[in-house]
Amino acid sequence: MRRYQKKIANEYIQLLEQAHGAVKKSMEARDEGTVLDLLGQCQEAAIQLGTMIEAEEGEGFATVKLLEDYCELVFQVYTLVTQKQPLNPSKVHKQLKKQLIPIDNSIRQDIQERLEVVFLPYKVSMWDSLESVWMAAQADEDCDAYVVPIPYFDRNQGGDFGQMHYEGELYPEYVPVTNYEDYDFEERHPDAVFIHNPYDNCNYVTSVHPFFYSSNLKRFTDYLVYIPYYSTSGGMSEGQRRCPAYYQADLIVIQAEKYRKFFDEALPQEKLMAFGSPKFDRVVRLCKNPPAPPEAWREKLTGRKVYFYNTSINGMLGNTEGFLKKMEYVFRCFEGRKDACLLWRPHPLLESTFESMRPQYKPVYDTLKRYFMAGDFGIYDDSPDMTDAIVHSDAYIGDSATSVTSLFGIAGKPLFVLNNNIHTAPKEDDWRGEVIRGFFVYGTHEWMVTQGNKLYHSPGKDFQYKYCCDLSEYARGDYYIWTVRVNGEDYLCPANAQDILVLDRQGEGGNWIKKRIPLKQRVEQQGAFYGAIGCGDYLFLIPNQYPAMVRYDTVKGEIRYFEGGRDVYTGIAANGDRRMGGYCVLDGKLYLASPTDNRVLVMDAATGEQQVAAVKAAGAKGRCALVSDGREIWCLPFEGKTVVRWHPQSGSIQEYSNFPDGLAGKDPVHGHECEERLFGWAAFYGDYVYFSPGWGNMFVRLDKKSGKMAEWQPGFGRQEKEKNGYYISWSRETFVSPAEGTGGEEYLLYSPYDRKLYQIGLKTGSSEEIRIGFEKEDLLRGEAGFQKGSQWLQYCCMEGAFNSLADFLDGNITGHAFDKQSQLKAYGSVAANHDGTSGEKVYRFVQEKLRNR
Repeated sequence: MRRYQKKIANEYIQLLEQAHGAVKKSMEARDEGTVLDLLGQCQEAAIQLGTMIEAEEGEGFATVKLLEDYCELVFQVYTLVTQKQPLNPSKVHKQLKKQLIPIDNSIRQDIQERLEVVFLPYKVSMWDSLESVWMAAQADEDCDAYVVPIPYFDRNQGGDFGQMHYEGELYPEYVPVTNYEDYDFEERHPDAVFIHNPYDNCNYVTSVHPFFYSSNLKRFTDYLVYIPYYSTSGGMSEGQRRCPAYYQADLIVIQAEKYRKFFDEALPQEKLMAFGSPKFDRVVRLCKNPPAPPEAWREKLTGRKVYFYNTSINGMLGNTEGFLKKMEYVFRCFEGRKDACLLWRPHPLLESTFESMRPQYKPVYDTLKRYFMAGDFGIYDDSPDMTDAIVHSDAYIGDSATSVTSLFGIAGKPLFVLNNNIHTAPKEDDWRGEVIRGFFVYGTHEWMVTQGNKLYHSPGKDFQYKYCCDLSEYARGDYYIWTVRVNGEDYLCPANAQDILVLDRQGEGGNWIKKRIPLKQRVEQQGAFYGAIGCGDYLFLIPNQYPAMVRYDTVKGEIRYFEGGRDVYTGIAANGDRRMGGYCVLDGKLYLASPTDNRVLVMDAATGEQQVAAVKAAGAKGRCALVSDGREIWCLPFEGKTVVRWHPQSGSIQEYSNFPDGLAGKDPVHGHECEERLFGWAAFYGDYVYFSPGWGNMFVRLDKKSGKMAEWQPGFGRQEKEKNGYYISWSRETFVSPAEGTGGEEYLLYSPYDRKLYQIGLKTGSSEEIRIGFEKEDLLRGEAGFQKGSQWLQYCCMEGAFNSLADFLDGNITGHAFDKQSQLKAYGSVAANHDGTSGEKVYRFVQEKLRNR
């Protein structure tokens, strides 16, 4: 019998017990009519219960016979009441109760409980996230498992439903499929429902049929289970933190314990259970016993090394133009090679995402697709299940932010992560674009962290850097980035790490780190901190994902955390982008601006006291930078063309918006014109303020006395765009700091488009390039090759100037060679039950939960 039905049977017993009590009371009250009515209801309930049990357990079942005896007793009592025979209420109650006890025992002991569970995949390509759980349920003799593929819709550009899709006919032959129209959820009320779509109505690309939104399914089941359709190599996107299904589900399967902190803190922790990923189960199983390749593939696979090429939605949406150029570059690298086969498998929703979110680029994609299909250097795979492609591939190439990397990681096959900005083979000096990281306006330039987490030092303070040491066990991940000098000590501040390093400028005996100052481990995402600054005796770390501002007292060695005010200096723009406002210090106070409005958080560095000031300005929204000239603060807008000069002590505000004609901005990623971040920083000399461009197209000089603004030329040949994809940049030239020994007349200015540093005369307009130097041998020795990348991307090799795609295909890797056991160990650290037993563990847990309810 179904568990749900057995639950109903138990409810019948409880109702009969209550009715018996009511019969006794009515008899004592001599209310004959009520007594007869209650006995009639008892008779009817017993018959309904017996009919249900007989339908499930068969004719002549023990419980049915006991119910027949019970009905006979009820009939006898009914007859005696109608004959007005004297009856003892207590005795009648005892007789009815005595007759009911064996029925209750028989239901509990004789009726074997069966579970009914339903799996609701929508895209067959995501079935692997549920399959091993279904296999475990299917193998349970006391469970009826149904696979009910559900329909889904494409979203039109306006967000309404477009074409409907149903993929029920595409599942493997060994999976029995039930049509969604043939399964009556209200009637059957399955004990558990398994879903892998968490979005309900919040997916901009597709939507499952609204009947199958989690909020509706919850009405028809006792236990709703969400299993992610994706797996991860270490990180999780912010978009996965809060999804509608999380708040309806009784169980959320997470890949490992570490991922608890990625989810909304409001979710009950008992909902989150670390069972690994059923997606891994399928890969592990098939890699142990590989199926024969499809007939159509065999000719191109024979005698060639096979490279799985993954083109993801995240990669496409992040920079569509660069993504398409990258596709063409990859195709050219494989074209004509007889030793390599490119097995291209686009994300199953890639084309519909082009149509709904990037329709202007769809013709370019279609052209590239036709070019690939017409060539003889690869295989196009759009089959429902990607596991065959993984099994028959020798290596992975593609984006990093995708589930596919983790599947190859668990399979022990090499991963070569592509950089979608690179569209050409590297030239001699293109390493400079990757190694030279830029300079921090509030830091010392004596140190540079590059090549992931390698510390370099310029002992002569002349921008000639020598390798010192590795800062982390991870080869990448940008754990540290800024060095700030406070009270004569150099503090290397974290970007993704959660500690502060005190550096030793002498590095005697190779010891470059004096000590590590640990912080509370409070975040698992990338982007813990976005800035740092010194103020008096204090070092401040400005948080991004970290839940508090950190203040380190360099005299007392004490750490204090300030959780208040984050809603001021962090914010979400209208387009959904996460932003952080500009910050500076002045007169013992720390100022942090809102990125979305006119607020500024003012914090006393010593006491920690906070106030919020309103620095109003017409035509400006948010502040991307606050620059102090020692007396006033210049507020540079996130959006708009109004610069504000603010005197915090008096509260006076002066606006400047009379910019030269032709001032315009351009988004560095998507390429469209905009009025965002037109200026990145400011320099001061005499009566003039010089604004360097952020996303803007010119330098501007402001006469503080007259208020006149004019375009200013820095005196060197400016680059109009990045040199190539190795020199990717998020802004144009920027002032860094006053040049030492010049009284502020000359400034250091950094040009990210070609990674050059200049010393600029603000008064004279002179310029001199300062050569940034590294020893090539240091860089070659420092190249990671195949290593553990970070907490968010495990073992892999990254495409770059020292390891191009052609290098990988030719087997010429600079750095560590691929080691399968190292990869398996790394990926095993981010997945529970990575031995192929995740699905079984999930099912057993759900089974136990249901049995005990």
